[in-house]
Amino acid sequence: MGSKEILQVVELFSNEKGIPKSIVFEAIEQALATATRKRFEGEEADIRVVIDPASGEYETFRHWVVVPDDHLAILGCELTTEEAREIDPELKVGDEHSIQIESEDFGRIEAQTAKQVIVQKVREAEREKVVADYENRLLTLINGSVKKVTRDAVIVDLGGAAEALLPRENLIGREIFRVNDRVRAILQEIRTEGRGPQLVLSRNSPEFLVELFKIEVPEIAEETIEIRGAARDPGMRAKIAVKTNDGRIDPVGACVGMRGARVQAVSNELNGERVDIVLWDDNPAQLVINAMAPAEVSSIVMDEDNRSMDVAVADDNLAQAIGRGGQNVRLASDLTGWKLNVMSEDQAVERQEAESEKLVNMFMVRLDADDELARILVDEGFTSIDEVAYVPVEEMLAIEGFDEELVETLRARARDVLLTSALAGEESREPADDLLAMEGMSPGLAYKLADRGVCTMDELAELSVDELTEIEGVDEASAAALIMKAREPWFADDAEDAEAGEEAKSEQE
Repeated sequence: MGSKEILQVVELFSNEKGIPKSIVFEAIEQALATATRKRFEGEEADIRVVIDPASGEYETFRHWVVVPDDHLAILGCELTTEEAREIDPELKVGDEHSIQIESEDFGRIEAQTAKQVIVQKVREAEREKVVADYENRLLTLINGSVKKVTRDAVIVDLGGAAEALLPRENLIGREIFRVNDRVRAILQEIRTEGRGPQLVLSRNSPEFLVELFKIEVPEIAEETIEIRGAARDPGMRAKIAVKTNDGRIDPVGACVGMRGARVQAVSNELNGERVDIVLWDDNPAQLVINAMAPAEVSSIVMDEDNRSMDVAVADDNLAQAIGRGGQNVRLASDLTGWKLNVMSEDQAVERQEAESEKLVNMFMVRLDADDELARILVDEGFTSIDEVAYVPVEEMLAIEGFDEELVETLRARARDVLLTSALAGEESREPADDLLAMEGMSPGLAYKLADRGVCTMDELAELSVDELTEIEGVDEASAAALIMKAREPWFADDAEDAEAGEEAKSEQE
């Protein structure tokens, strides 16, 4: 096949397949290079073919790269500097040496190889086009029809030679699709590894819920209403938090729609998934109260350091607040981003009393305060030594019964405690609940142990009698009794293991 025939092949493929002529020329060059490379069997020959796009004439070249002498040169495509100097003294490391060699004819085999290369390049071009078309549509709704259903996924035809994968784990519950069914899902990701780009869809993500509301509620699409968060238990229940940018609009009512039409349309798309619409609030506590609906919250205690809240509800409201299998509180936690500990009002009171008692004991020990003074500090909202040491004097003087002398004394003691901890190279530590509640343990001794880095029963159990008697007021008998009490859980575990071993042995016999 001569240069004229090559130009005809290029023209034919370019017109029929709608691909650039440059790609067809490149494919033919690769096919000719592959055919030429077969002449150099046993070598890694670097062969390149250059076709003149105007005339169709082509030339073939063989290339070598110059590498250092201490480098193991690859036979056929690399030359050591010593070998290169024999060819051309001007050659140095990194240079290329090329020679023109006899070209192969563009025959039937070469044409077939070129065709395979062209087909492959057409596929690659189509895949790149798919990525370009869809990369700006991530996390948006995609519509298509079911092309094929497998055990692991649903293949969705998006039109225009584009296909998407809807994995079984991304479906809602056990929903079933058949060939030609219409599918609506969100484009979750574009995977580029493997055999080309793959569009992955999802119907069980919170983003899918949000996009459905954007379609059903025009105010959301117009950004008059914002969806600030969403959480789902796919196929069962979901919660969304909404906020309005126009005080004249009720965001919850707008999302519910006339007689619930809007939220019902979303629920129908989600196979009957119940959707709670929650009013967003910038105050985390109020947001949690809204998110716990329909359960009514009695009180909330926030722990900002651990980003958690203790949520108290009436006893007859407890089951509703938690929900079936913990569903309601789990969704509320996901929606708000706070860890929620739901409890009855009685449990909340007991917990609050226990926390208050712990703080009273801490102030009594650390500040050498009496019970009455420690309780006043707790009632006024003090929860740490740092607060006592650095809160403005005016705030402490505002407490009934506090004068300048008392305030200065408390602040001085608090700073001494902090200074001692700083000199020890660590923050002031607190005794754990198990250590405080241990039989024979006093709050004063627990805090003295914590100051020495012993905060739990396990850490106390590892001490020796001599180490414990170093603390003022602890004699050998008391130390031994405390250590044995702390070790009791160890002996209980050993007994359980021994009993389990005996049972296993009996079963074998």
